[in-house]
Amino acid sequence: MKRLHLTITAQAALAIGQRKPGGSVSEAMDYIPGSAIRGAIAAQILQAAQATAQISSTSADHNQTGDSFQALFLDQTAAVFQNAYPAIAKLEDDRYETRTNVHLLPTTALSSKTNSGFKPTKSGVFDSLIDGFCARAQGLSYEPNDLTGDRVEPFSGFYSQTKQQYCSHTVSKRLLTRVGINRRRATAQEEILYSIEVLDEVQGKRQPHPAVYHGSILIQDDELASQLQQFIDHRQQFRLGGATSRGLGKVEIAVKLEDLPDQTDVVKRRIDSFNEAMGDRWKHWSVFGAAAVNAIAEQTFFTVNLLSDAVLSENWQRTMVISEAMLRQFVGLDPSANNSLTLHTAYSSYDYRSGWNAAWGLPKDLELVTKMGGVYLFSTRHPEQWYEKLAELELLGVGDRTSEGFGQIRVCDEFHSVFRECAV
Repeated sequence: MKRLHLTITAQAALAIGQRKPGGSVSEAMDYIPGSAIRGAIAAQILQAAQATAQISSTSADHNQTGDSFQALFLDQTAAVFQNAYPAIAKLEDDRYETRTNVHLLPTTALSSKTNSGFKPTKSGVFDSLIDGFCARAQGLSYEPNDLTGDRVEPFSGFYSQTKQQYCSHTVSKRLLTRVGINRRRATAQEEILYSIEVLDEVQGKRQPHPAVYHGSILIQDDELASQLQQFIDHRQQFRLGGATSRGLGKVEIAVKLEDLPDQTDVVKRRIDSFNEAMGDRWKHWSVFGAAAVNAIAEQTFFTVNLLSDAVLSENWQRTMVISEAMLRQFVGLDPSANNSLTLHTAYSSYDYRSGWNAAWGLPKDLELVTKMGGVYLFSTRHPEQWYEKLAELELLGVGDRTSEGFGQIRVCDEFHSVFRECAV
């Protein structure tokens, strides 16, 4: 499998909107969804194919283009267009810097209510998943606060880490007010005034920095991946999001083709590190002597973290929880089999997502999605059955519409090992 690493630099404001039920305002998202990247590249490929068909009448070229397009977007093993997240880290003194490794904070991350954020300028951020599980498994209540006794609340967003220093990744937005035009008179139309929320093309005021986003495209066919790389390199400039006919959405895409090695050993190391931290914290909570039995003995724990919104369904109904049967089905095991798999806790919430289908010229159906950042804690007595399957699941994703960036996951995120006394 090949990965096309995308570096998307905004040349104009981006109208990456999300309209919720009952709302009249299209709010801008904090990132570029994979569906927007997928639609923009597909539109450019179709335009290039139509232009080629008008110049050349040979059917061989047309059939080859159609076969490649179907393999890239329509086949069972279609390319996976992952979300592109903001790569601009906010430093001190209103300075910004481009980072390569962008991470998403899990829902279990907490920070002070009055001074939330990463150190050294803020009170710090820590994770509560392992401590919360150990406390409840020993029959204790868990109501965390920071080391100063202040109340804490969930802290979300994107971040990067360099030399043990964590930085938040944020994107500034603004409202653009527009007026409708009467097509017959070519003048302003009465009672048509609207606003569009957009992502700024630059970050910072004193030292403006172009807005940069990092994303990926996963392709199983090596030759097809090379063809797509050449196509993007040749085009470079694309239009993403809405209102592109009004000058918005212009971006420049740089692409780098990479091999994807087997990640089984990497996933295993993450799981081992997570269980080592789990064992240490269990001893830490055992000083209260509340547990009659060791709840983590002979168990191997792992988490499934949602790096993007997921479209999950079970028994033909939408759900926010990845159950044991669903996870077995995702990795290709018998959903009815036991396999010693147990779901201990789930942190998740829901939202709505829609969009625009450029091929049909119609809005997409409104989807109930599980929000990114969700965390599911599982355990098994036979971890050797899961290492390879979980590594493959990190590439393919979970749920429906994974080719559009939904359902991206990470197994045992390292941030779960950041505890209260060592907040970052």
